[in-house]
Amino acid sequence: MRNIKGSFISALLGGAALATLASPALAAGAGPDDAPKADTAPQPAADPEPGDDGQLNEIVVTATKRETNLQKTPIAIAVVDSEALANRHVQSLLDLADGAVPSLRVATFEARQTALTIGIRGIVPLDANQPAREQGVGVYLDGVYLGRQHGLNAALFDIDRIEVLKGPQGTLFGRNTEGGALSIVSKAPTGEFDGRVTAGIANYGGYNGAVHLDLPEVANVAVKVDGVIQYQGPTTKNPLAGQTGWNYFDRRGLRVAARWTPASNVTADLSYDVGYDANSPFYSQLLNVNPNGCTAGPVTAGSTCVLPGTNTTTLSGSVKPVPSIVVVNGTSRMDVADIGVPQQPSIDRTHGYTANLRWDVAPGLQLRSITAWRGVSSEQWDNSGGAHRPPVFTPGGAFSRYSLADLYQHQFSQELQAVGHSGAFDYVAGLYYFNESARDDAATPNSNTWNSTGTGYTINDPTSQQPGSRSIDRASRALAKSYAVFGQVTYSPVDMLHLTLGGRGTWDDKSGDLYIVNNIARPYTYEQHSSRFNPLVVLAWDAAPNINLYAKYSTGYRAGGASSRSVTYRQFGPEDATSYEVGLKSEFLDRRVRLNLAGYVMDRKGSQVDFSSVSFDAITNSNRNTVETINAPGTTKIRGLEADLTVSPARGLTLSASYAYTYTDIPPVLNPFTGVTQKVYIVYTPRNAASGAIDYSTAVGGAKLKLHLDANYAQATQSFDQFATKNDASFIVNGRISLADIDIGHGGNTLTVAAWSRNLFNEAHVYRRDPSNSLPSLTGSISNVLGDYGNFNSPRTFGLEGTVSF
Repeated sequence: MRNIKGSFISALLGGAALATLASPALAAGAGPDDAPKADTAPQPAADPEPGDDGQLNEIVVTATKRETNLQKTPIAIAVVDSEALANRHVQSLLDLADGAVPSLRVATFEARQTALTIGIRGIVPLDANQPAREQGVGVYLDGVYLGRQHGLNAALFDIDRIEVLKGPQGTLFGRNTEGGALSIVSKAPTGEFDGRVTAGIANYGGYNGAVHLDLPEVANVAVKVDGVIQYQGPTTKNPLAGQTGWNYFDRRGLRVAARWTPASNVTADLSYDVGYDANSPFYSQLLNVNPNGCTAGPVTAGSTCVLPGTNTTTLSGSVKPVPSIVVVNGTSRMDVADIGVPQQPSIDRTHGYTANLRWDVAPGLQLRSITAWRGVSSEQWDNSGGAHRPPVFTPGGAFSRYSLADLYQHQFSQELQAVGHSGAFDYVAGLYYFNESARDDAATPNSNTWNSTGTGYTINDPTSQQPGSRSIDRASRALAKSYAVFGQVTYSPVDMLHLTLGGRGTWDDKSGDLYIVNNIARPYTYEQHSSRFNPLVVLAWDAAPNINLYAKYSTGYRAGGASSRSVTYRQFGPEDATSYEVGLKSEFLDRRVRLNLAGYVMDRKGSQVDFSSVSFDAITNSNRNTVETINAPGTTKIRGLEADLTVSPARGLTLSASYAYTYTDIPPVLNPFTGVTQKVYIVYTPRNAASGAIDYSTAVGGAKLKLHLDANYAQATQSFDQFATKNDASFIVNGRISLADIDIGHGGNTLTVAAWSRNLFNEAHVYRRDPSNSLPSLTGSISNVLGDYGNFNSPRTFGLEGTVSF
């Protein structure tokens, strides 16, 4: 396998001349804007593959609130278009976790598909899975901010492109975009009759289907309907009969969009979407047993059996033996779990209404209104650990922590924009309002009980696992209101020079209460009011035709909050990021080569760092798992380099590459549980990451034969703020071969058939590794030491797919 991987990498390196590691439909760049216009309606991104003349085509984005050429837009941005999504068989955002955009990192929260952790350029929150916590990267759907990370793994509809805006976006996009923004843009109604029907099958009992139907315009109204279904059976089976296995999903969704043009200068886009996602977590395996060699007695020099943030000198207790029926496997993902446990699907439901109104009130001036109501509910059932995490074996003792949690959120947002140009000036100005209500609860019963010898087990009464009968560990409510006013102006005194100045004022009002802890009513509340002004300065110079240089100063911030996993609902403050960036954007060799380079220095103050521990609750006289969030002192340093290359060496052939280097360093932080200052880390941020692809297309009869192969590498990185332990490096290869545009008659109807594979080499790596169960407690006891446990990535999946276009 290593020889195969090495040969593949060598072939890519030789083919791309510099480095061939991003998709041909992935593009990145930053540079000046050439007199952008306030267009009346978003247009699809152009196909970045070479045209008939072999040149690379233009890519259109809306990252600056107007349609612009990607190559002349003053934002470092990568675009994943509809063809790239199809080539990689991306069905949901979690499929981008393979590293299609190296500076974009996507991971599950814990092992769960119910909530995604999304990071850009080292801004990656460990635990935003709470009502009063915020993300560090804003996720937008057709211009609407999605307030929670819950529901982000829903099925994607008919997506035109995903724009990955890198670096702070505090001016045009607002709070919680200090790392950047992920903007998902749907295909709009065309007003002409058109349609596509897709059906596919895959291993693990998988299947997928989609219907995309554009209806003819009637009475100035065009309607588009999108329906999708996606299914995959468990990749790790559950030995307990009738119970759900792990890494399963069953997604369905419907979107209806209408475009009304009552006058030539007025456009109203209205849409409604609803999604259903039944899923189960990835299986959590026991990777090793007592890897630090913990034994009772004095802690010797060089010992690794030391809990970070403590000054323990003596260890007490003993490491208990692991029952013989427990499988320890740190080298390969398990196809069948060793312990059968109760496990039912988690259920995520999303829905939303959006009204996007645009009025060309005068030449060069467009007024816009974006109104949206959205909601998400998440019912979590996570029994992925089994006997692979404490409580460790005790004759007749309970085990297998079943994490049961519900979250319900509703949000309303209103944005008003004025977008225009006058002479040498292009401008955007706006007002924004956001109102959110969210609540959650959680319970963690143990679902199994050992027999006296540890050679068998029984299943506990399931009544305690059901809503209404659970012993609630915690329950909280949170409210948030945000107000903002923003503006941005680009001045071009001469054709080759562009100066952009922008700013955004934001006012946040947040409050909440933690009203149940350990099944007892509590009086804990929090209230926080904060405000920020986030400026932006960009100087761009068209040094030569298709050669653009830029320097950028940008800022952003993430709102503060309170941890509902804290026994006392402890507050923490906002964090602020300031970024200095320089870059080159270029095309040469008659637009057959694109090369983008960017380097940045980002400083963050008030970094929100999570510490977890088993702590004592004096009211119930019991211990519980607790998470406290602390604002780190000093300045967190994030430094990076990014390179993107696309080459068209011959007609029909595209080679592309992306690389990201990210250095991060947080000053030592005082551990709130131990009172000792310790080293902490930024999670899911590899020092080196790369992605590359080869695409080839040629005519075969009246059809097109298309070949796609991409490879994605990421260096090992931490999974937890407080532990130096790293997950594994990864190398994922995806492929697709298709015969497209086969004429099947009946007025130009066509058929496309394709075979695809994700993780083609069936590479296995631990993407999340938890060392907390292999270390002593705060008191130095090793009685609950078991071993590291973690989660492997998805195995190889493959399938066949057919699409009829009419």
